[in-house]
Parts: sequence; C-alpha cells; structure tokens
Amino acid sequence: MLRVLENPLYYLDNFQDVLNWIGARYADLLSAEETQFITQFGTLPLASRALFVRLVMRKGCLFRASKLNYDEIGGTRAAALPLLALHWVAADPAISLDELFELLLKGEIGQAFGLAAPLKAARKAEQLEALREAHAEDKPFSAWYPSSDDVLYRIDKQALCDRLRLIYFGNYHQDWSEFVLSDLGVYQYEKVEFSPQSRGFRTRQDIEHYEVLHQCRERYNDSALADEVLQELAALPLPPENTWLLGRRDKLRFQIAQHLEKCQDWPTAYRAYADCRYPGARARAIRVLEKDEQPQAAYDRLLIALAAPESEAEQQLLLRMAPRLRRKLGHARQAASAPASVERIDLQLPFPREACYVEGVVQAHLSQSDAPVYYVENTLINSLFGLLCWPAIFKAIPGAFFHPFHRGPADLHSADFSLRRSADFAACLAQLDDGSYRTAIRATHAAKHGIVSPFVSWEVLDDGLLELALACMPAAHLKKAFERILLDIKSNRSGLPDLIQFWPAEQRYRMIEVKGPGDRLQDNQQRWIAYCAQHAMPVSVCYLQWEAAA
Repeated sequence: MLRVLENPLYYLDNFQDVLNWIGARYADLLSAEETQFITQFGTLPLASRALFVRLVMRKGCLFRASKLNYDEIGGTRAAALPLLALHWVAADPAISLDELFELLLKGEIGQAFGLAAPLKAARKAEQLEALREAHAEDKPFSAWYPSSDDVLYRIDKQALCDRLRLIYFGNYHQDWSEFVLSDLGVYQYEKVEFSPQSRGFRTRQDIEHYEVLHQCRERYNDSALADEVLQELAALPLPPENTWLLGRRDKLRFQIAQHLEKCQDWPTAYRAYADCRYPGARARAIRVLEKDEQPQAAYDRLLIALAAPESEAEQQLLLRMAPRLRRKLGHARQAASAPASVERIDLQLPFPREACYVEGVVQAHLSQSDAPVYYVENTLINSLFGLLCWPAIFKAIPGAFFHPFHRGPADLHSADFSLRRSADFAACLAQLDDGSYRTAIRATHAAKHGIVSPFVSWEVLDDGLLELALACMPAAHLKKAFERILLDIKSNRSGLPDLIQFWPAEQRYRMIEVKGPGDRLQDNQQRWIAYCAQHAMPVSVCYLQWEAAA
C-alpha cells in the first residue's frame, strides 16, 4: 500500500540528507566549490532552499517565474533573491531563439514578434524557421518579449548538483526520484551498515575519471568518431586496483567494438575487442578475425582461449567456431561429442482464440489438479537462491554498498564477487546439506518480503509456490543450480526453463522449456538444459505446433 507524503518539503529534506551524507563521508574528496556550496546551502532562507531544490529536480535549466507556483514556497521572486546574490541562479539570461520557442506558447510568440497572418496562424515549427535568419543572436528574455512582466531564471549550479548526485549514488542513472519512490513505499531497500571504507569513490581522481568515461559515452552516443573515443579511453590512466572503473571502460569499448563490427570495419573492431576485458570480447575478436578472412590468426587465438575459457558462454561460442575454422584451414574433422539426453515433448494444439503466449498454452494443457504447472522462467530458482543467500548477497563489505538505495551490491557482476564472499556463500549453501535451508528460506521470505533484491521476484514467489518448490525440489538439485549461478551471475541468472511442474504427492518436479513454431533454443537456454541433464535435474523441451485449421 502506497504511503501519502504529508511533509510538503519532503524534497528539501531529501536533498539536505544527501548533502549531509556527502559532507560526512566524502569531505576529503570534495572541491572547494562543492564544500562551499554545502556550507552555504544550509544558511539560506527556507523558501530559497526549497526553490533551488525544485529547480534542480526539474527538467532543463531555464524556468519562467510564472510557471514556478508552489504553495509551500510562496512568492517565487522573493525566494529567488538570495540565490541571485550567490550567483546560483541568474535572472533574465541571454537565450537563443530556439530556447525562447521552448518557453513561449504560440499566442505569446505572435505577441512577442508582432506576427501577422498567415505566419501568426502557422505551426510553431514554421514560425521558428521563418524567424530564424533575422534573429540569429542570443538576447535576454526581456529583450525578446518586452511586453511580458514575467521573469526568466537560469539555474547555474546544475552541473555541480549533478556531480554531487554522482558522488552520492556512484552513477548518473539514479536520481532524486529514488527518495520519493522510497518514501511512497514503491521500493523498499535492505538496510546495511556502512563502514568508513564503503564509498563509491576513493579518490578525487576516481570522480574525474568517471566523468571522463561518462563524457566519452555521451560523445559516442552523439555520433563522435569511434576511433577518437577509443583513443581517449586508451589514454585514460585508470588505476589497476579500481576494477569498477576499469569495468565501465571495458563495457564502453565492447559496445563501440560491436558497432564497428556491424559496420564491417574489421581492423578497428578487432583492436577494440582485443584491448577489452569485457566478458565476450575475446570471442568476438576471434570472430572478427574470421570475418576478415584471417582464419589462421583466428584459430591460433581460439586454441589459446579454449585452453582457459572465461565462462561457459565463451566456451560454447568457441566450440561453435572451431569446426568452421578447422574446415577453412583444411584440418581433419573432429568427432563432435554427443549432447546429453533431454526429454522431448511434442504437442499439437488448437490455435488459441484469444491472444496468448505459447508458454501459457502449454501451461494450461499440461497442468493437472494434482500436478500444477507454473510459468516461472528465471524467477523461481533465482528467488530461492536470493532468499537462501540473502546474508551473503547483502553483506556490508567495502565497496558493495555506499548509499541507502542499492538494489543489490555494486560489485554484483564483478569477477571476484563470489570470491570476496566465499565463506558466506559456503555457509549459506551448507544449509542445503544439513536440511536447515527450508527454515532459512521461509524466515527470509517472511522477514524481507518486498525489499528490493537483484534475485528475488516477490510478485511471483507467493507462499503457495514457495512451499511447492521446497517440498518437491531436492536440496541437491537446488545446490547445483545455485552453484552455477555463482559461477557467472551475469550470464547464469537467465536461460532457465519457462515452466515448472510439481507432483506434490510424489515430491518431484520437472522443468519445461517451451518452443513455439519456428523458435529455437537460445545459447543460454542450451547451457542450462545441458547442465540440468548432466546433473540429473529433470528438464524437458516442449515443441509446440498448431493444428491445421479445419
């Protein structure tokens, strides 16, 4: 149930909480300007502070006083005076014609420029084009629209506030709405202890490097030359111990390399992949060499990679490329290993009268009163894992949590995530051996219900499904599934079968992957199915065809 926000100044309190948090935890990293801002903000009148935060949280940097109407603030112009004195806000700034058109209504444009028919009746876009050549220079708002008694404000501290938001969250994608959604009860977050070492940024240089990476991404998204961005990324002196920033750089390199590969710029794409440590980059580099008609170079690198594959996903891709490269090089064909045997279900059913997913059709067909079928896909096993391993996942180790709005550990996808918590995960999984896991999972399900987790899908895992899973899925099978998730969290959280069927009376189950007409198994699905078959975990693949119309 959503809560009602009774405090009209909730946004100001949240902003002040951020400043207090940053001042307490990052004082040694702040610039003189940032420190001065935090100090001065608390000395401003209440209405001025509230108005400033309202401007920070709105879109853009230009605001008309007539559009800033807040009961809890009162007179906007009076509240703005201390902000103007500090030069945090500017009044009547020079703006372009395009910016003016964003601010004015169509009728105001006609009045400001004294437009006559037929231009007065034209669309705003047509009016803008007609006026553009004669009004190329920026002017103050009052000069553009002298008959208006309105005042235009420009916030001049938006970049600083964005940087403070970055320091607090450790990223740019989370914003001030996190506080409101939490206050309203839309999201609930796990409360963890924050040690003095739990900071997203350890040095001022970390902050500066993050901003450079962000700017590189923005420039690339704005169509900057890939080669230029790659050179800038290569020149960025990131410290080797900061795996978090190194990972962000490699992710951007990988995305640029993907684009270059699509453009068939093989040499540049290969260099980008080869310089990248992002998961999957090594296999893509080999594939690019193959596309560039360099089979020997590709095969040499493939053999090196196969000797120590970085993951099951990479191994799967390499094994798929190997026969092709061997054939191109004239090598003898190697016998392929037989895949593990997996039960196949073939169904031919009437086409549903109402729109429905194929999984839903199969679910309805296979479900029985004494053997219910649930559409769970990746949610069930991940949720059980998240509940059992909650203490390890949310352990407050340095660098894992550094603000109260984490959906999961900041290092969740880091290569050493499991290693840093190996003893904790071992203790959680040991409960599957001694039989205490059911009690532990039930207790977490009750105590943490609704709290955001990177693994638990609360909307799916109700009490009924939970009890069926605990009764019908052997501990040994759950342990094997959980161990595989821990091997590669990023890849192995997905690809699990669509459906699960339980036989409560017999305390058994089976997982079912559904494929409709023309569908085929995806790579991550193939890996999970092979793993389940290897460890005697019951899994089937159902191929659905529609009956021919009568």
